[in-house]
Amino acid sequence: MDGGGGEEWLRKKKAKASTHEPIRLKADTKTPKRFPPKSHPILQLFDPSPHLPSVSTCCRCIDVGYNKILPMAMATCFGTAVVHNKRGLRPNYLCSKRCSKRSRPPAYHWDKGHGTGINSWLIQLEGGGWCNNVSNCLVRKNTHLGSSKRMTFTIGTESKSGIVMDHRSPAMLQQSIHPGSGMPPPYRGLKMVTNLHFRGARVWLAVMEDLLSKGMKNAENAILSGCSAGGLASILHCDSFRALLPMGTKVKCISDAGYFINTRDVSGGHYIQTFFDQLVVTHGSAKNLLPSCTSRMKPGLCFFPQYIAQQIRTPLFIINAAYDSWQIRNILAPGIADPHGHWESCKLDIKNCLPNQIKVMQDFRLQFLVALLRLGKSASRGMFIDSCFAHCQTEMQELWFMQDSPLLNKTKIGKAVGDWFYDRNPFQKIDCAYPCNPTCHNRVYDDPHAPHS
Repeated sequence: MDGGGGEEWLRKKKAKASTHEPIRLKADTKTPKRFPPKSHPILQLFDPSPHLPSVSTCCRCIDVGYNKILPMAMATCFGTAVVHNKRGLRPNYLCSKRCSKRSRPPAYHWDKGHGTGINSWLIQLEGGGWCNNVSNCLVRKNTHLGSSKRMTFTIGTESKSGIVMDHRSPAMLQQSIHPGSGMPPPYRGLKMVTNLHFRGARVWLAVMEDLLSKGMKNAENAILSGCSAGGLASILHCDSFRALLPMGTKVKCISDAGYFINTRDVSGGHYIQTFFDQLVVTHGSAKNLLPSCTSRMKPGLCFFPQYIAQQIRTPLFIINAAYDSWQIRNILAPGIADPHGHWESCKLDIKNCLPNQIKVMQDFRLQFLVALLRLGKSASRGMFIDSCFAHCQTEMQELWFMQDSPLLNKTKIGKAVGDWFYDRNPFQKIDCAYPCNPTCHNRVYDDPHAPHS
């Protein structure tokens, strides 16, 4: 497929969802607040020469309006391109006549690549959990997860000399494409009573179309990555993202903490399976899930990577903790399965866990590894499965490629992913059982009822 073919495919898909073409509007003229963000580690795959400072730009986005449950094209965008405009980047707005009067148009921030990275692209999908029913979605609607009206719109730059892996400085966009679910649903209309919108698919298509027009159709390298719910979305969207780009483009996907497994909770129930079943119904997501999966099992199961991983044709790298702290807290021992709070202290800090709880978590690890086997042994598959109590390990420099970053087979995450992406060496490593890895940065929570990360 050439670049024009990718655009034609997207144009046809977009036409089915809406007859209105997106219109780029002028950005807000107000100067945004600034803050000192950390540079996004995955960008080190494309960083400029080691002799140049590594500069990252991070933008918290405004409300995208298409979906009040979770902002669709809202984005925190990171990049390594040097930013000369000290007042910061301006948001790109997309507008459709189908937006309601109370909705803002979808928007995103991006950092244009330069030099040898002008045709390298990194799309980062943000995490944030999901809502599985109207009540939960209404709660999210009034938080930063549901509307960026509740978010602080900040922007800033940070210059720092860091370890660089490769020589490119890519175009970068980070966005959240899931309206409280891991897969954008089709437009299902405005719920007049709740004012909840389900238009994620349109926003995803509009943003992709706009990025193609900005030069993504000429991409030589492209990564679709994500953390947590965004990591799951990067798996679900991996092949369709590949289909947008020319055949000659190197396209690969990275899922960080997105390999959620279907297993029983500590009460013997199927909490997470029920949760995903409800999610599919609420968001009408069934028709957007892989037909090869939904033809064999109920749609809710097709949110679990273990049932779809073998069907993903695009190269995929899984970064996950075998004792994923989110999964321990929300799949293995959710509050509904632990009414007396026996797991509360353990879920705050793995060092607080009792011997019998550690044993349950060891069993969870084994189930996770069995589910991971569904990926297959192809060299196009990458794995970095450590034994840490952690969730999302690619969004902080100290976990990516710093001196004290977690090691697996004496290799840091950044080195493993870089070698895999550039076909230097395959990497498929699984850590020994907890507590064997002294390099782990185990997560400690302050609130046992903290929201989804």
